[in-house]
Amino acid sequence: MTVTSTAATSAATTTATTAAKAASTVAAKLNAETFLTLFMEQLKNQDPTKPMDSTEYVSQLATLSQVEQATQTNKKLDSLLSSSFLDQAEALVGRTITSADGTVSGVVTSVKVTSDGAVATLKDGSSLLLQSGISVS
Repeated sequence: MTVTSTAATSAATTTATTAAKAASTVAAKLNAETFLTLFMEQLKNQDPTKPMDSTEYVSQLATLSQVEQATQTNKKLDSLLSSSFLDQAEALVGRTITSADGTVSGVVTSVKVTSDGAVATLKDGSSLLLQSGISVS
């Protein structure tokens, strides 16, 4: 018996994970600390005869707040995705899965969540990344 909804869910989860990784990479490079450092340098090096416009100052502080919120959102999204992977993985233990190309098949003994996604360990010791196209029986 082939369960196609699990494959579709895995594809959606894989897409969401890829998007989260990209967002996390950007957030890791441009965090609040980086922004604050740049902002302080800008304040130190501004022309004393032409200080920064107060609306620009407030705008940059608002940007700092947005960077902080994005960082926190990414952390929560990563946590949510990990939880989702674990919920899906739990349902696969003891079931037979087959790779999309049909070359790898076996009973799942355990599932590990990695940065690439969920990886199933089969009874024969082989591993299989859970992604779209995998059939579950």
